[in-house]
Amino acid sequence: MDFFARQEEARRRTRALGGLFAAAVAAIVAAVYLAVRLLLYNVGATVGAEQSDPFFDPRLFVGTAVVTLAVVAVGSLYKTARLARGGAVVAQSLGGRPVQPNSADPKERRLLNVVEEMALAAGVPVPTTYLLEDEQGINAFAAGLTPGDAVVAVTRGALEQLSRDELQGVLGHEFSHILNGDMRLNVRLAGLLHGILVIALIGYWVLRGSGGRSSGSGKKGGGAAIALFGLALLVVGWVGVFFGRLIQAAVSRQREFLADSSAVQFTRNPAGLAGALQRIAGFGAGSKIASHHAEEVGHFFFADGAARRFFAFLATHPPLGERIRRLDPSFAVPAAGETAAAPLGDLAAALAGGDEAGSSTRAALAPPAI
Repeated sequence: MDFFARQEEARRRTRALGGLFAAAVAAIVAAVYLAVRLLLYNVGATVGAEQSDPFFDPRLFVGTAVVTLAVVAVGSLYKTARLARGGAVVAQSLGGRPVQPNSADPKERRLLNVVEEMALAAGVPVPTTYLLEDEQGINAFAAGLTPGDAVVAVTRGALEQLSRDELQGVLGHEFSHILNGDMRLNVRLAGLLHGILVIALIGYWVLRGSGGRSSGSGKKGGGAAIALFGLALLVVGWVGVFFGRLIQAAVSRQREFLADSSAVQFTRNPAGLAGALQRIAGFGAGSKIASHHAEEVGHFFFADGAARRFFAFLATHPPLGERIRRLDPSFAVPAAGETAAAPLGDLAAALAGGDEAGSSTRAALAPPAI
């Protein structure tokens, strides 16, 4: 499968996963209606009222749906507004500083030159470039809501460890996120997740507030029903957040594959991007981001910034080996429990060298011309 076919496949899968988000919200609405109906039934039984209404009440369902969607929408808009203040806000929250155009550091000047090249290749305005000075892992990200307010940032580890071709591949990947609208998609997904989380927070406060209802048998029964309602909202909200994060991670992984394909189109050098991924795999610090804000914007990064994930299906980035294999079909991803014939660390070391072995390794990494 060529790179253009992979791009179309990634877009198709992203659309399908977006439909799953809509289905998840619909399921949350149904679950909240069920909790409301049970609350009314229990309160009615407590006070001795006659239970003659059908279990499914269309008017009650519509009212519940409107209120639930309004809560999700308000929570989403609040989070979206915070993340949409511009890419510079995100970069500064991670400890980034702007790279000055008149910098005397040759590596910083090389970075600015590569950013200008990739902006020209992508056909977008040249964004402000940030350097995460205290981050030793090899990583980068693009942030912003539109190409006009976007910034790109790289870590000190990326600046020091990557060659020019590898840095070009990484930045080409990030510019594809700008061009393909992934930054806006990331903001919307994060906002929607926060809106679902608000339901869980409401459930928590209802459950907490119901603890003081203790006087009178009727009030006790009503308090118990309200406590169960709060617990139901809490469970529905957290289950919704879990499945929302699951879908978000799947969407993010597809967009990462698409960005890798687009980066190859910009640079015409698959070996540069593959080499950067190899270096991350063989580098001691990997792609780890030390900032405590990294988890909130982890899906913005070039590679997974978390030190370790216990649940692979919640990872926002595909495995490094799979990304390399898509760039270089001859690369063999070792099966579980097996040892690769050429460990990634050795390949990264060979790529770093300028000797004959390094040249042959770089040649082997290059896939057929496209």
